[in-house]
Amino acid sequence: MTPAVPLAFLGLVDATCSGFRAYAGRDARIRKHRAAVRAALRGLAVGAVLLLAPALTAALLLLTATDRAHAYATLAGGGTGYLLPLTPYAAAVLLSLAAYFALPFRASTLAMVIGLGPLTLLRPLAVAVACLGALLGGGGASGLLVGAVAGAAMLCVEPLVHRRWYRHVQ
Repeated sequence: MTPAVPLAFLGLVDATCSGFRAYAGRDARIRKHRAAVRAALRGLAVGAVLLLAPALTAALLLLTATDRAHAYATLAGGGTGYLLPLTPYAAAVLLSLAAYFALPFRASTLAMVIGLGPLTLLRPLAVAVACLGALLGGGGASGLLVGAVAGAAMLCVEPLVHRRWYRHVQ
């Protein structure tokens, strides 16, 4: 299986979480489930559009390559190298989210503070390590290019959602 499918899935899940983070803390209402879902969907929509950038970059690299089979193998190797460092990061985020939703209030707050908070701050570092993995995992310069475009796109979701919908406090 091509690494594009799990990478796209991770990108869309990350975009959904980014949309929620752009909204979080902006609304003092107690019942804000609908607004949180709307924010997550906004992040998903923005992320889906931004994920077209690395897809188009990869397609352009494939279309302009003299040996498309080799270019595809190189991009697949870069995608696998990009995915490897992101897998433990995504697993840690998933574990923190599971603890947040499954534990009682105080324990879930602790899971948020010691899990999701630092992991959110480490997100750009995780993307940088994934780009290095794409370079060293057989992707070469083309894998690094697609990985850097994908990383930049995903890191832009939260600021774009915030700027478009949540810049002013409601």
